[in-house]
Amino acid sequence: MTLDKPSADRRRALGKRRSALLAGCAATVVLTVAACGSGGTAGTTAKDGFTQAPQKDGALTVWVDATRMDAAKLYQKLHPEVKLNIVSYDGNANGSNYLQTKVQLFNRTGKGWPDVVFSSQNNEVTWAVDAGFAAPLNKGLIPEATLGKFAKGANDVCTVNGTLYCLRNDLSQAVLWYNAPLMKKFGYAVPTTWEEYLTLGKKVAKEHPGYLVGDAGDSFTPEIYLWASKCGANEITGAKSVSVNTTSENCTKMAKLMDVLIKKKSMSITGVFSTDFAKNKSDKVLLMPGPAWFGGAVFKDGLKTPAGQIAVAPIPQWQGDSSPSTGNVGGGTWLLSQHSTHLKAATDFLKWVTTDKAYQGEKAPGFPAYAPVAETWLKGQDASGYFASDLSALATASSQVWPGWGSGQFSQEAIWAATVKPGLTQGKTIVSMLPAWQESIVKHAESNGYKVSQ
Repeated sequence: MTLDKPSADRRRALGKRRSALLAGCAATVVLTVAACGSGGTAGTTAKDGFTQAPQKDGALTVWVDATRMDAAKLYQKLHPEVKLNIVSYDGNANGSNYLQTKVQLFNRTGKGWPDVVFSSQNNEVTWAVDAGFAAPLNKGLIPEATLGKFAKGANDVCTVNGTLYCLRNDLSQAVLWYNAPLMKKFGYAVPTTWEEYLTLGKKVAKEHPGYLVGDAGDSFTPEIYLWASKCGANEITGAKSVSVNTTSENCTKMAKLMDVLIKKKSMSITGVFSTDFAKNKSDKVLLMPGPAWFGGAVFKDGLKTPAGQIAVAPIPQWQGDSSPSTGNVGGGTWLLSQHSTHLKAATDFLKWVTTDKAYQGEKAPGFPAYAPVAETWLKGQDASGYFASDLSALATASSQVWPGWGSGQFSQEAIWAATVKPGLTQGKTIVSMLPAWQESIVKHAESNGYKVSQ
Protein backbone atom coordinates (compact mmCIF):
# COMPACT_ATOMS: atom_id res chain seq x y z
CA MET A 1 0.00 0.00 0.00
CA THR A 2 1.40 3.35 -0.99
CA LEU A 3 0.42 6.95 -0.62
CA ASP A 4 -2.12 7.90 -3.27
CA LYS A 5 -4.05 10.91 -4.46
CA PRO A 6 -7.06 11.93 -2.39
CA SER A 7 -10.43 13.03 -3.38
CA ALA A 8 -9.95 16.62 -4.37
CA ASP A 9 -6.91 15.92 -6.39
CA ARG A 10 -7.25 12.51 -7.73
CA ARG A 11 -9.95 14.47 -9.54
CA ARG A 12 -7.25 16.02 -11.73
CA ALA A 13 -5.73 12.71 -12.76
CA LEU A 14 -9.08 10.94 -13.16
CA GLY A 15 -11.39 13.85 -14.02
CA LYS A 16 -11.82 13.02 -17.68
CA ARG A 17 -12.57 9.40 -16.98
CA ARG A 18 -15.11 10.34 -14.34
CA SER A 19 -16.77 12.87 -16.61
CA ALA A 20 -17.26 10.11 -19.16
CA LEU A 21 -18.65 7.90 -16.41
CA LEU A 22 -21.10 10.62 -15.45
CA ALA A 23 -22.24 11.44 -19.00
CA GLY A 24 -25.98 11.48 -19.14
CA CYS A 25 -26.63 9.96 -15.74
CA ALA A 26 -24.91 8.29 -12.82
CA ALA A 27 -24.19 4.59 -13.06
CA THR A 28 -25.87 2.62 -10.33
CA VAL A 29 -24.66 -0.58 -8.79
CA VAL A 30 -27.22 -2.34 -6.63
CA LEU A 31 -25.93 -4.90 -4.22
CA THR A 32 -28.80 -7.21 -3.28
CA VAL A 33 -28.52 -8.65 0.16
CA ALA A 34 -30.87 -8.93 3.11
CA ALA A 35 -32.63 -5.67 3.93
CA CYS A 36 -32.07 -3.71 7.09
CA GLY A 37 -33.07 -0.34 8.52
CA SER A 38 -35.08 1.12 11.31
CA GLY A 39 -38.78 0.49 11.46
CA GLY A 40 -41.24 2.87 9.85
CA THR A 41 -42.89 5.61 11.90
CA ALA A 42 -46.15 7.45 11.44
CA GLY A 43 -44.74 10.91 10.80
CA THR A 44 -41.82 13.29 11.03
CA THR A 45 -39.93 13.46 14.32
CA ALA A 46 -37.91 16.31 15.81
CA LYS A 47 -34.75 14.64 17.06
CA ASP A 48 -30.95 15.03 16.93
CA GLY A 49 -31.24 18.68 15.92
CA PHE A 50 -33.51 18.34 12.88
CA THR A 51 -36.92 17.15 11.75
CA GLN A 52 -36.50 13.54 10.70
CA ALA A 53 -38.42 11.79 7.96
CA PRO A 54 -40.50 8.70 8.73
CA GLN A 55 -38.14 5.74 8.99
CA LYS A 56 -38.66 2.53 7.05
CA ASP A 57 -37.00 -0.63 5.82
CA GLY A 58 -35.27 -0.73 2.45
CA ALA A 59 -31.97 -0.13 0.68
CA LEU A 60 -29.50 2.46 1.94
CA THR A 61 -28.50 4.70 -0.99
CA VAL A 62 -24.89 5.86 -0.97
CA TRP A 63 -23.31 8.12 -3.60
CA VAL A 64 -19.54 7.78 -4.11
CA ASP A 65 -16.89 8.72 -6.64
CA ALA A 66 -14.80 6.07 -8.40
CA THR A 67 -12.10 6.08 -5.70
CA ARG A 68 -14.58 5.61 -2.84
CA MET A 69 -16.37 2.75 -4.63
CA ASP A 70 -13.97 0.34 -2.92
CA ALA A 71 -15.01 1.70 0.48
CA ALA A 72 -18.70 1.13 -0.19
CA LYS A 73 -18.06 -2.38 -1.51
CA LEU A 74 -15.93 -3.24 1.50
CA TYR A 75 -18.67 -2.04 3.85
CA GLN A 76 -21.13 -4.25 1.99
CA LYS A 77 -18.81 -7.24 2.28
CA LEU A 78 -18.37 -6.72 6.01
CA HIS A 79 -22.08 -6.00 6.58
CA PRO A 80 -23.91 -8.59 4.47
CA GLU A 81 -27.15 -7.94 6.37
CA VAL A 82 -27.38 -4.43 4.88
CA LYS A 83 -29.09 -3.80 1.58
CA LEU A 84 -26.94 -1.16 -0.11
CA ASN A 85 -27.67 0.81 -3.25
CA ILE A 86 -24.33 2.24 -4.42
CA VAL A 87 -24.45 5.05 -6.97
CA SER A 88 -21.27 6.13 -8.75
CA TYR A 89 -21.00 9.81 -9.67
CA ASP A 90 -18.23 12.32 -10.30
CA GLY A 91 -17.86 13.30 -6.63
CA ASN A 92 -18.27 16.94 -7.67
CA ALA A 93 -14.77 16.73 -9.15
CA ASN A 94 -13.38 20.04 -10.42
CA GLY A 95 -16.32 21.81 -8.79
CA SER A 96 -18.89 20.30 -11.17
CA ASN A 97 -21.78 21.18 -8.78
CA TYR A 98 -23.51 17.95 -9.84
CA LEU A 99 -24.58 17.17 -6.28
CA GLN A 100 -25.99 20.64 -5.68
CA THR A 101 -27.91 20.56 -8.96
CA LYS A 102 -29.40 17.16 -8.17
CA VAL A 103 -30.37 18.18 -4.63
CA GLN A 104 -32.19 21.21 -6.05
CA LEU A 105 -34.13 18.83 -8.29
CA PHE A 106 -34.88 16.44 -5.43
CA ASN A 107 -36.08 19.35 -3.29
CA ARG A 108 -38.54 20.34 -6.04
CA THR A 109 -39.84 16.82 -6.60
CA GLY A 110 -39.77 15.79 -2.95
CA LYS A 111 -37.87 12.56 -3.57
CA GLY A 112 -34.56 11.08 -4.75
CA TRP A 113 -32.12 12.24 -2.06
CA PRO A 114 -29.25 9.83 -1.29
CA ASP A 115 -28.88 8.79 2.34
CA VAL A 116 -25.12 9.38 2.43
CA VAL A 117 -22.91 11.08 -0.14
CA PHE A 118 -19.18 11.59 -0.63
CA SER A 119 -17.83 14.79 -2.15
CA SER A 120 -14.31 15.58 -3.26
CA GLN A 121 -14.98 19.20 -2.27
CA ASN A 122 -14.52 20.78 1.16
CA ASN A 123 -17.10 23.53 0.66
CA GLU A 124 -20.38 21.60 0.32
CA VAL A 125 -21.84 22.97 3.56
CA THR A 126 -21.82 26.46 2.01
CA TRP A 127 -24.98 25.42 0.14
CA ALA A 128 -26.07 22.07 1.62
CA VAL A 129 -27.15 23.56 4.95
CA ASP A 130 -29.33 26.29 3.44
CA ALA A 131 -30.75 23.75 1.01
CA GLY A 132 -31.93 21.64 3.93
CA PHE A 133 -29.90 18.66 2.74
CA ALA A 134 -27.05 18.10 5.22
CA ALA A 135 -28.09 16.71 8.59
CA PRO A 136 -26.41 17.97 11.78
CA LEU A 137 -24.07 15.32 13.14
CA ASN A 138 -23.07 16.64 16.56
CA LYS A 139 -26.59 16.92 17.98
CA GLY A 140 -26.96 13.23 18.77
CA LEU A 141 -26.16 11.20 15.66
CA ILE A 142 -22.37 10.97 16.17
CA PRO A 143 -21.02 10.85 19.75
CA GLU A 144 -18.56 13.48 20.87
CA ALA A 145 -16.13 10.72 21.84
CA THR A 146 -15.82 9.94 18.13
CA LEU A 147 -15.82 13.51 16.84
CA GLY A 148 -13.10 14.52 19.29
CA LYS A 149 -10.64 12.09 17.70
CA PHE A 150 -10.54 13.73 14.28
CA ALA A 151 -7.34 15.67 13.56
CA LYS A 152 -7.28 19.21 14.91
CA GLY A 153 -9.21 21.48 12.55
CA ALA A 154 -10.10 18.64 10.17
CA ASN A 155 -13.84 19.24 10.45
CA ASP A 156 -13.72 23.03 10.52
CA VAL A 157 -14.87 23.07 6.89
CA CYS A 158 -17.94 21.10 7.99
CA THR A 159 -18.96 23.42 10.80
CA VAL A 160 -21.51 26.24 10.58
CA ASN A 161 -22.24 28.29 13.71
CA GLY A 162 -21.01 25.47 15.92
CA THR A 163 -23.02 22.75 14.21
CA LEU A 164 -21.23 19.97 12.33
CA TYR A 165 -22.77 19.01 8.98
CA CYS A 166 -20.23 16.65 7.44
CA LEU A 167 -17.22 14.52 8.31
CA ARG A 168 -13.83 14.86 6.69
CA ASN A 169 -12.65 11.78 4.80
CA ASP A 170 -8.96 12.53 4.35
CA LEU A 171 -6.45 15.31 4.83
CA SER A 172 -4.18 16.83 2.20
CA GLN A 173 -1.73 18.71 4.38
CA ALA A 174 1.34 20.04 2.57
CA VAL A 175 4.81 18.75 3.43
CA LEU A 176 8.23 18.82 1.76
CA TRP A 177 8.90 15.83 -0.48
CA TYR A 178 12.52 15.27 -1.53
CA ASN A 179 14.76 12.81 -3.35
CA ALA A 180 16.97 11.46 -0.55
CA PRO A 181 19.71 9.85 -2.71
CA LEU A 182 20.03 12.98 -4.87
CA MET A 183 20.20 15.29 -1.88
CA LYS A 184 22.98 13.13 -0.44
CA LYS A 185 24.80 12.94 -3.76
CA PHE A 186 24.72 16.73 -4.20
CA GLY A 187 25.70 17.31 -0.57
CA TYR A 188 22.59 19.34 0.30
CA ALA A 189 20.74 19.51 3.62
CA VAL A 190 16.96 19.51 3.70
CA PRO A 191 15.86 23.12 4.36
CA THR A 192 13.83 23.85 7.48
CA THR A 193 13.10 27.52 6.76
CA TRP A 194 11.84 29.28 3.64
CA GLU A 195 15.00 31.37 3.69
CA GLU A 196 17.09 28.18 3.51
CA TYR A 197 14.78 26.86 0.80
CA LEU A 198 15.35 30.00 -1.30
CA THR A 199 19.12 29.81 -0.84
CA LEU A 200 19.14 26.15 -1.82
CA GLY A 201 16.95 26.83 -4.86
CA LYS A 202 19.40 29.44 -6.14
CA LYS A 203 22.31 27.12 -5.43
CA VAL A 204 20.67 24.26 -7.32
CA ALA A 205 20.06 26.53 -10.31
CA LYS A 206 23.74 27.38 -10.40
CA GLU A 207 25.34 24.02 -9.55
CA HIS A 208 22.82 21.60 -11.07
CA PRO A 209 20.82 23.43 -13.75
CA GLY A 210 17.67 21.62 -14.78
CA TYR A 211 16.95 20.20 -11.33
CA LEU A 212 13.89 21.47 -9.47
CA VAL A 213 13.01 22.46 -5.92
CA GLY A 214 9.33 23.02 -6.67
CA ASP A 215 6.56 23.60 -9.19
CA ALA A 216 4.20 26.56 -9.56
CA GLY A 217 2.28 25.43 -12.61
CA ASP A 218 -0.84 23.89 -11.08
CA SER A 219 -4.11 25.61 -10.22
CA PHE A 220 -3.65 24.49 -6.59
CA THR A 221 -0.26 26.25 -6.30
CA PRO A 222 -1.53 28.95 -3.90
CA GLU A 223 -2.87 26.26 -1.59
CA ILE A 224 0.66 24.91 -1.19
CA TYR A 225 2.85 28.00 -1.00
CA LEU A 226 0.67 30.99 -0.13
CA TRP A 227 -1.55 29.12 2.30
CA ALA A 228 1.53 27.81 4.12
CA SER A 229 2.83 31.38 4.25
CA LYS A 230 -0.35 32.53 6.05
CA CYS A 231 -1.40 34.72 3.13
CA GLY A 232 -4.80 36.18 3.97
CA ALA A 233 -6.29 35.78 0.52
CA ASN A 234 -9.22 33.62 1.53
CA GLU A 235 -10.29 34.01 5.15
CA ILE A 236 -13.91 32.99 5.55
CA THR A 237 -15.16 35.08 8.48
CA GLY A 238 -18.82 34.08 8.43
CA ALA A 239 -21.40 32.01 6.57
CA LYS A 240 -21.39 34.60 3.79
CA SER A 241 -18.44 36.86 4.54
CA VAL A 242 -14.79 36.74 3.54
CA SER A 243 -11.66 38.82 4.11
CA VAL A 244 -9.33 39.20 1.14
CA ASN A 245 -5.85 40.72 1.26
CA THR A 246 -3.37 39.33 -1.27
CA THR A 247 -0.79 42.11 -0.89
CA SER A 248 0.07 41.64 2.78
CA GLU A 249 3.65 40.85 3.79
CA ASN A 250 2.87 37.15 4.18
CA CYS A 251 1.64 37.06 0.59
CA THR A 252 4.30 39.21 -1.02
CA LYS A 253 7.32 37.55 0.60
CA MET A 254 6.24 34.12 -0.64
CA ALA A 255 5.42 35.51 -4.07
CA LYS A 256 8.87 37.11 -4.24
CA LEU A 257 10.53 33.83 -3.24
CA MET A 258 8.67 31.98 -5.98
CA ASP A 259 9.46 34.66 -8.57
CA VAL A 260 13.19 34.34 -7.87
CA LEU A 261 13.16 30.55 -8.25
CA ILE A 262 10.98 30.68 -11.36
CA LYS A 263 13.40 33.15 -12.91
CA LYS A 264 16.33 30.92 -11.93
CA LYS A 265 14.44 27.96 -13.47
CA SER A 266 14.73 25.80 -10.37
CA MET A 267 10.96 26.12 -9.95
CA SER A 268 8.85 24.85 -12.84
CA ILE A 269 5.65 26.46 -14.12
CA THR A 270 4.43 23.53 -16.21
CA GLY A 271 2.37 21.64 -13.60
CA VAL A 272 3.13 18.24 -12.12
CA PHE A 273 0.35 16.53 -14.09
CA SER A 274 1.36 17.96 -17.46
CA THR A 275 2.78 15.76 -20.20
CA ASP A 276 5.86 17.98 -20.35
CA PHE A 277 6.60 17.54 -16.66
CA ALA A 278 6.27 13.75 -16.79
CA LYS A 279 8.38 13.52 -19.94
CA ASN A 280 11.14 16.02 -19.25
CA LYS A 281 11.30 16.55 -15.49
CA SER A 282 10.41 13.23 -13.88
CA ASP A 283 14.01 12.55 -12.86
CA LYS A 284 14.88 16.17 -12.09
CA VAL A 285 12.87 16.69 -8.90
CA LEU A 286 15.16 17.37 -5.98
CA LEU A 287 12.60 18.97 -3.68
CA MET A 288 8.84 19.42 -4.04
CA PRO A 289 6.50 21.09 -1.54
CA GLY A 290 3.16 19.36 -1.95
CA PRO A 291 0.21 17.68 -0.25
CA ALA A 292 0.13 14.27 1.40
CA TRP A 293 -1.07 12.55 -1.76
CA PHE A 294 1.97 13.62 -3.83
CA GLY A 295 3.83 10.53 -2.60
CA GLY A 296 1.54 8.15 -4.48
CA ALA A 297 -0.22 10.18 -7.16
CA VAL A 298 2.75 12.23 -8.34
CA PHE A 299 5.96 10.34 -7.56
CA LYS A 300 4.92 6.68 -7.63
CA ASP A 301 2.11 6.70 -10.19
CA GLY A 302 2.76 9.84 -12.25
CA LEU A 303 6.51 10.25 -12.46
CA LYS A 304 7.27 6.56 -11.87
CA THR A 305 10.00 7.41 -9.38
CA PRO A 306 11.63 4.14 -8.22
CA ALA A 307 11.20 2.89 -4.66
CA GLY A 308 13.69 4.00 -2.05
CA GLN A 309 14.16 7.55 -3.34
CA ILE A 310 11.32 9.75 -2.10
CA ALA A 311 11.39 10.96 1.50
CA VAL A 312 9.32 13.53 3.38
CA ALA A 313 10.12 16.35 5.80
CA PRO A 314 8.11 19.17 7.39
CA ILE A 315 7.36 22.04 5.05
CA PRO A 316 9.72 25.00 5.71
CA GLN A 317 8.67 27.86 8.01
CA TRP A 318 9.61 31.51 7.91
CA GLN A 319 12.55 32.23 10.17
CA GLY A 320 11.37 33.54 13.53
CA ASP A 321 7.79 32.32 13.14
CA SER A 322 7.00 30.33 16.28
CA SER A 323 3.66 29.03 14.99
CA PRO A 324 4.27 26.34 12.33
CA SER A 325 1.78 26.41 9.47
CA THR A 326 1.10 24.57 6.26
CA GLY A 327 -1.43 24.50 3.45
CA ASN A 328 -3.91 21.91 2.23
CA VAL A 329 -4.83 20.65 -1.24
CA GLY A 330 -8.02 18.65 -1.27
CA GLY A 331 -9.45 16.09 1.13
CA GLY A 332 -13.05 14.99 0.75
CA THR A 333 -16.15 15.06 2.95
CA TRP A 334 -19.11 12.81 3.74
CA LEU A 335 -22.61 14.19 4.22
CA LEU A 336 -25.73 12.54 5.63
CA SER A 337 -29.11 13.62 4.27
CA GLN A 338 -31.79 15.13 6.52
CA HIS A 339 -34.27 13.32 4.26
CA SER A 340 -32.88 9.85 4.97
CA THR A 341 -35.50 7.26 5.85
CA HIS A 342 -32.74 4.92 7.07
CA LEU A 343 -30.93 7.10 9.61
CA LYS A 344 -29.69 4.26 11.79
CA ALA A 345 -28.07 2.46 8.88
CA ALA A 346 -26.87 5.72 7.29
CA THR A 347 -25.20 6.85 10.51
CA ASP A 348 -23.54 3.46 10.92
CA PHE A 349 -22.15 3.66 7.39
CA LEU A 350 -20.95 7.24 7.90
CA LYS A 351 -19.10 6.36 11.11
CA TRP A 352 -17.58 3.23 9.58
CA VAL A 353 -16.37 4.84 6.37
CA THR A 354 -14.61 7.69 8.18
CA THR A 355 -13.24 5.94 11.27
CA ASP A 356 -12.89 2.18 10.79
CA LYS A 357 -9.44 0.63 10.37
CA ALA A 358 -10.72 -1.87 7.81
CA TYR A 359 -10.98 0.90 5.23
CA GLN A 360 -9.38 4.11 6.45
CA GLY A 361 -6.49 2.40 8.20
CA GLU A 362 -5.70 -0.34 5.69
CA LYS A 363 -7.23 0.49 2.31
CA ALA A 364 -7.75 4.25 1.98
CA PRO A 365 -5.52 6.01 -0.58
CA GLY A 366 -5.28 9.29 1.35
CA PHE A 367 -4.18 10.32 4.86
CA PRO A 368 -7.21 9.67 7.13
CA ALA A 369 -8.76 12.61 8.92
CA TYR A 370 -9.57 10.38 11.88
CA ALA A 371 -6.41 10.38 13.99
CA PRO A 372 -6.52 6.85 15.49
CA VAL A 373 -6.70 5.14 12.09
CA ALA A 374 -4.16 7.56 10.63
CA GLU A 375 -1.59 5.82 12.82
CA THR A 376 -2.48 2.47 11.25
CA TRP A 377 -2.38 4.01 7.79
CA LEU A 378 1.10 5.44 8.36
CA LYS A 379 2.41 2.08 9.51
CA GLY A 380 1.11 0.55 6.32
CA GLN A 381 2.80 3.20 4.21
CA ASP A 382 6.09 2.72 6.04
CA ALA A 383 5.84 -1.04 5.54
CA SER A 384 5.23 -0.70 1.80
CA GLY A 385 8.95 -0.24 1.15
CA TYR A 386 8.41 2.58 -1.31
CA PHE A 387 9.56 5.56 0.73
CA ALA A 388 13.11 6.42 1.74
CA SER A 389 12.04 7.75 5.14
CA ASP A 390 9.21 7.31 7.58
CA LEU A 391 6.17 9.53 7.04
CA SER A 392 5.90 10.98 10.52
CA ALA A 393 6.10 14.48 9.02
CA LEU A 394 2.60 13.89 7.63
CA ALA A 395 1.22 13.24 11.09
CA THR A 396 2.84 16.40 12.44
CA ALA A 397 1.55 18.51 9.56
CA SER A 398 -2.00 17.19 9.95
CA SER A 399 -2.60 19.55 12.88
CA GLN A 400 -0.67 22.50 11.41
CA VAL A 401 -2.93 23.49 8.51
CA TRP A 402 -3.36 27.25 8.87
CA PRO A 403 -7.02 28.02 9.73
CA GLY A 404 -6.96 31.42 8.05
CA TRP A 405 -7.59 29.96 4.59
CA GLY A 406 -11.22 28.95 4.27
CA SER A 407 -13.43 26.91 1.97
CA GLY A 408 -15.88 29.31 0.38
CA GLN A 409 -18.49 28.56 -2.23
CA PHE A 410 -16.21 30.04 -4.90
CA SER A 411 -13.17 28.12 -6.17
CA GLN A 412 -9.77 29.59 -5.40
CA GLU A 413 -8.20 27.11 -7.79
CA ALA A 414 -10.38 28.28 -10.67
CA ILE A 415 -9.59 31.91 -9.86
CA TRP A 416 -5.83 31.28 -9.79
CA ALA A 417 -6.02 29.28 -13.01
CA ALA A 418 -7.79 32.11 -14.82
CA THR A 419 -5.92 35.05 -13.26
CA VAL A 420 -2.34 34.05 -12.47
CA LYS A 421 -1.43 30.96 -14.49
CA PRO A 422 -1.75 32.70 -17.91
CA GLY A 423 0.49 35.52 -16.68
CA LEU A 424 3.18 33.08 -15.59
CA THR A 425 3.37 31.60 -19.08
CA GLN A 426 3.70 35.16 -20.42
CA GLY A 427 6.65 35.88 -18.14
CA LYS A 428 4.85 38.02 -15.58
CA THR A 429 5.85 37.83 -11.92
CA ILE A 430 3.49 36.58 -9.25
CA VAL A 431 4.09 39.74 -7.24
CA SER A 432 2.90 41.89 -10.13
CA MET A 433 -0.30 39.83 -10.40
CA LEU A 434 -1.28 39.87 -6.72
CA PRO A 435 -3.61 42.91 -7.12
CA ALA A 436 -5.37 41.28 -10.08
CA TRP A 437 -5.70 38.08 -8.08
CA GLN A 438 -7.35 40.03 -5.26
CA GLU A 439 -9.74 41.78 -7.64
CA SER A 440 -10.78 38.45 -9.14
CA ILE A 441 -11.34 36.85 -5.72
CA VAL A 442 -13.50 39.78 -4.67
CA LYS A 443 -15.62 39.58 -7.82
CA HIS A 444 -16.16 35.83 -7.51
CA ALA A 445 -16.98 36.10 -3.80
CA GLU A 446 -19.48 38.91 -4.35
CA SER A 447 -21.11 37.05 -7.24
CA ASN A 448 -21.71 34.19 -4.80
CA GLY A 449 -23.35 36.50 -2.28
CA TYR A 450 -20.39 37.08 0.04
CA LYS A 451 -19.77 40.30 1.91
CA VAL A 452 -16.10 41.10 1.28
CA SER A 453 -13.72 43.04 3.50
CA GLN A 454 -10.32 44.03 2.10
